[in-house]
Amino acid sequence: RRKAPGFALLGEPGEAADVVLELKSIADVALVGFPSAGKSSLVAAMSAARPKIADYPFTTLVPNLGVVQAGASRYTVADVPGLIPGASAGKGLGLEFLRHIERCAVVVHVVDCATLEPGRDPVSDLNVIEAELGAYAGDLGIEGGRVPLMQRPRIVVLNKIDVPEARDLAELVRPILVDRGLPVFEVSTASHEGLRSLEFALAERVEAARAAAPQPEATRVVLRPRAVDEAGFTVTRRESAGQVWFAVRGAKPERWVRQTDFSNDEAVGYLADRLARLGVEEALYEAGAVAGDEVRIGPETNAVVFDWEPTLLTGTELLGGPRGTDMRLDDHSRPTRGQKRAEFKERMDAKTAARDELWAEREAGVWTDPDR
Repeated sequence: RRKAPGFALLGEPGEAADVVLELKSIADVALVGFPSAGKSSLVAAMSAARPKIADYPFTTLVPNLGVVQAGASRYTVADVPGLIPGASAGKGLGLEFLRHIERCAVVVHVVDCATLEPGRDPVSDLNVIEAELGAYAGDLGIEGGRVPLMQRPRIVVLNKIDVPEARDLAELVRPILVDRGLPVFEVSTASHEGLRSLEFALAERVEAARAAAPQPEATRVVLRPRAVDEAGFTVTRRESAGQVWFAVRGAKPERWVRQTDFSNDEAVGYLADRLARLGVEEALYEAGAVAGDEVRIGPETNAVVFDWEPTLLTGTELLGGPRGTDMRLDDHSRPTRGQKRAEFKERMDAKTAARDELWAEREAGVWTDPDR
């Protein structure tokens, strides 16, 4: 059947929606700090990542991810773009950058010990970044049983100790930071000093965070079988202003109507077959519909309206016509007795008129006078 159909189902309008997608990096460790603190250099030194590194602020505008292997432990490190005072309020694209630390397990403060900017030192830099993280965490909804942002393990990295003045400054502020209960590591991305111990310390904390993380709950699958007496559509008799029609609603009938090309007789016949097999015609009979009644399929604002004529399901004997046609839609109606009587009267009147015309021509001598 229908080895070479003369029609195709029409496409349906797709679903449209406005979606706002927000990218949040998924990493085990987040490196935070002021611009040009050496975060990108630290990622490049610890992993095979090769982020852009330059001697000007905000070189990094998107997070750089690196994979670190420390013994048997493997974890990811995210180089978060530099933060400045007011970042939690959106200053310097702060909100764009802070969202990337929401899913990290360990926060690493990378402090520049070689900065020459006035008013900056490792302790004040750490205080500023901690304040911005605290302000951001206050508006952050933690889901899935994760640890709140300010309660996650934090490590301070005193960077650039390859500079003599920076090493002296690191040794000076180290006791202050240790008194706060913060683990402190002095490193140099240029000479790789202190990096190995930092990698293993991070691995230890990442493994502990993974072990303490709650196991994801399996999604409960609920199977709801369709009711035995559920037809998948409804037929309702409606009446308004003396006009009666039957409304057909249901996912399948409405979808089939939208897919039908009503300029193609074969497509219309195919729709009739589908509706009949679904039981729509039987439901119309039960609702009191008779041939010629108005039927509307779809919502009231955009329904397909047609006069119902009970159909005969198609078979191979009805598919022998030309492609794109349906023999059931051809007009095979027999003339009524009144139509036959009127047709006979028209023929008789035509014969009478022809005889009168011929007699008039004979009386006028048209047939006897060769000159006329």
